Amino acid sequence: MTSVASSADAGAERSLAAGAPRRSRLSRFLLILAVLLPTAVAVDLSVNNTFGADVRVNCAAVDAHRGGRDPYFVRNLKGTDLSYPYLPVTLDAFRPLCAGGFLVAHYKAIYLVLGLICVLLLPGLGKGREGLRDVVLRGVFALGGFLGFEWVLASGNFAMLSGLLTAASLALLLRPAQSEGREDAGFVPQLAGAALLGLVTSFKLVFVPVLAALYLLPQPRRRRLVLIAVAAGMFALPILVSMVFYPELFSSWLSAIFGQIPGQHSPGSEDNPSLLFFAQTLADRVSLAGSKPVVAVLYGLIAVALVLAPLGIFVWRMVRARGRGANISPLQALDDWLMDHPDTALRITVLAMYALYLCAPRLKVYAFFEAALYAAVLIVDLPAVMVAIVLTIAIAIPFVVAVSGIAFVDGFDLLTVAIVCFWILLWAQSASSAQMVRAAGVEPAQRLRTEGF
Repeated sequence: MTSVASSADAGAERSLAAGAPRRSRLSRFLLILAVLLPTAVAVDLSVNNTFGADVRVNCAAVDAHRGGRDPYFVRNLKGTDLSYPYLPVTLDAFRPLCAGGFLVAHYKAIYLVLGLICVLLLPGLGKGREGLRDVVLRGVFALGGFLGFEWVLASGNFAMLSGLLTAASLALLLRPAQSEGREDAGFVPQLAGAALLGLVTSFKLVFVPVLAALYLLPQPRRRRLVLIAVAAGMFALPILVSMVFYPELFSSWLSAIFGQIPGQHSPGSEDNPSLLFFAQTLADRVSLAGSKPVVAVLYGLIAVALVLAPLGIFVWRMVRARGRGANISPLQALDDWLMDHPDTALRITVLAMYALYLCAPRLKVYAFFEAALYAAVLIVDLPAVMVAIVLTIAIAIPFVVAVSGIAFVDGFDLLTVAIVCFWILLWAQSASSAQMVRAAGVEPAQRLRTEGF
């Protein structure tokens, strides 16, 4: 026993000694990026007001509504040729933000502060106390990943607000992992987190599939369904309020979104680096871009092949590896596995949110800020070498491409690096789970539980 213990201690010491240089190199790499990001932000802050078109059009729409004009007609908006994309209820919700012109004049500094708040709100998934390294790592990725935050600063888009609510919802939804033994008390914050997440998706309706990832949380099935119902209710609430209390504006909003107002910009007709636009590009090369069924099928196949199928196969392999799914239904096997492995389930939930976000039919460049928030939660647990690889792909490469002005992958640069990062995160989680299975040996007998509140 003594010799075995001594060998184990010696092995641990060698592992720590080998890991120290890696952590040191990672710290230096983080320092380089931590200097690079403020430099890029400082350049954006120093640029004059030729940027910030989105914040100006949003506040111009609020002013037009206050003055009794229909804000969905571009001719009623001052100083812009862009249309207002949000639901009518937001015109009154955004009124305090746009009052006095302060946001338009100082939005870059305000967004920078809000970005730092997002970093502080993002939760950690580990059980131990977090160090400065984890906070810095999440901050570097959240503010630098996929150039999302830089695009938000450049455009002044209100994705900054949805990013803030996304970070807050993640902090509430993932909180129970930090307070074991208090499941009942932890469910109340999760309800609030689900409500916030539903509200976020109501800003940009195409991201509503993200709510389905709530089913992977480590809670009894009935609670998960309640969380999804609460999130779906908050998603639908702004739509219903707009329909009931702003009927004329709601009609104008639909016309603007679907491009039915002649002679003005339509948000629905914009080209953006999404999987749907990639499917349209492929269909166009075979002269079938005009066939909507063909484009829809291609879009579905691409989303499944690149993102959804790898995620689904990975989850099911983990369930089967633990001896689940042999004598019970697949759904019950998944439910049992989620409850038996809460920490892994939380990581899979965030990974599923990230995956579903990437599959959205419209994914504008500034939307990659929210994608970076999801990935920032997961990157902390990667090995040092993998962290360096992900940071290089998600931050360094897009930054170099942006500075050089040379696009690659036919303009799908950000989507490509985001999907590659998804594959790396998925592979890392798969490797970690396989190691846990080998270490655990045979899975203990399934424990009995009662679902309920």
